[in-house]
Amino acid sequence: MFSFQITASVSATVLLMISFYFVHEWTKDNHKFRLPPGPHPVPFLGNIHQLPSSFHQRTFAEWCIKYGDIVYARLFRTPALVINSVQAAQDLMEKRSSKYSDRPRFILLAELMGWDCVITHLKYGDRFRKHRKWIQNAFQEKTSLASYCPVQRRETYVLLSGLAETPSALMSHLRRFTAAMIVEIAYGHSIISLDDELIRLAEQATKETVESGSAGSMLVDFFPALKYVPMWMPGAGFKRKASEVKRLVRRMLDTPFEMVKDAMASGTASPSFTASLLEETWNSGKLTEEDEDDIKGAAGVLYGAATDTTGAVLATFILAMVLHPEVYKRAQEEIDRVIGSERLPDFDDREALPYLECVIKEVLRWNCPVPLGLPHRVISNDEYRGYDIPSGSMIIANLWAMTQNEQFYSEPETFRPERFLDMDSETASISDPRNVVFGFGRRICPGQQFADSSVWLVAANIIATMNICKVRDGSGAEITPMASFIPGFVSHPRDFPCDIRPRSKKVLTTLAGLRAIYNP
Repeated sequence: MFSFQITASVSATVLLMISFYFVHEWTKDNHKFRLPPGPHPVPFLGNIHQLPSSFHQRTFAEWCIKYGDIVYARLFRTPALVINSVQAAQDLMEKRSSKYSDRPRFILLAELMGWDCVITHLKYGDRFRKHRKWIQNAFQEKTSLASYCPVQRRETYVLLSGLAETPSALMSHLRRFTAAMIVEIAYGHSIISLDDELIRLAEQATKETVESGSAGSMLVDFFPALKYVPMWMPGAGFKRKASEVKRLVRRMLDTPFEMVKDAMASGTASPSFTASLLEETWNSGKLTEEDEDDIKGAAGVLYGAATDTTGAVLATFILAMVLHPEVYKRAQEEIDRVIGSERLPDFDDREALPYLECVIKEVLRWNCPVPLGLPHRVISNDEYRGYDIPSGSMIIANLWAMTQNEQFYSEPETFRPERFLDMDSETASISDPRNVVFGFGRRICPGQQFADSSVWLVAANIIATMNICKVRDGSGAEITPMASFIPGFVSHPRDFPCDIRPRSKKVLTTLAGLRAIYNP
């Protein structure tokens, strides 16, 4: 009995000391800094308890209405600044990019799951700049982008043929389109079907990763000591899962790299991003283990960063066209007037199709593909608008709120491409959602031009060749799908029914001829 009392007394003392520590940690910033306004926190939890289980961007937007476009919050012990306006994002993440380009410590994804060699998770520094230079050279130089055009055309025509043959497999066709382009560019490997080993490895690794949680949002990210919890302990399921995912990630990164390396040794390698980096490294000296890890990460991130987001944008485009047949009809009329029926749209036609340009912009605005992006981290103390921003703060850019801002987009929940036609050129440029959805500053998506041109080419060619409409039920009544999106890092439309058919027999003949020319 006495022993129990001593134990209870010690436990109570320890708990009291822990509570005092967290209260002290909690209040010291408030005394030291003049912080931006935000919701009232509680000790230990901070503002975590005020966030719903999903669609955090909506709660952050509500905070914006109450506290302003920069909102200070605490996620457990981590200070966080939520940015809800383009102006504030540009002021901090672009004009002060040297301070705002770091990443928080992604313990789950980077340290436990093995995504530590990809640029999206790298800390700001020499290694980050090395990866970024590689990817920028591959996806921003005009000669590089021009070299991808044949692949983009070929995979667009394969996609169209698939839609003509099996329209019910829409999502599979979109997945194959995005995967085939990136795998060929990254590794020089042609994809025939989604059963390809590289695709299965990549999809399994990315699927298991996404289902395990978002970057910088898991408990272990806020309490690093949990990283050292033994796997056998109750509550360590996240470590056991992370260990399984890490094996998948390693196979995803290692398998195509070794394939390219072997092909180069035998003289049979096709041109690719990986082959170019290997050759460049060999020419400058010995290929080290660190070099290999960097090349694997730089190539591997292309798949994860491009396929999921591009697929989500294209699926959103199809959903919007099903829900708004008047928009689709107007886009078809523009294509028919400018292109005619003797050929299909190509990159050189883009400037002559202004309404289609508005449709693409509205697709990106209506369903922002990555609502919150990946969080940044401020490297040192800063001051903005008279407020202090503490060093180490997590910077969360609410891209969704920026694309739903009523100041720029009236009735933002409504899909209306004409809104961009109604703007003068200066306002249209400022309000272009492409200035937002690809991120800000030195962390902006380096593949923006490639992704944008790929989406445009597919949309233009679908409009030129296919009729899209609502499915009808057994009694002949139209079935109108919901404009509903799956919560998560990337915003995908929920599965929806639609009717896709070639506009004419001539389309089928044209596609058959193009498949014969571009057949991989």
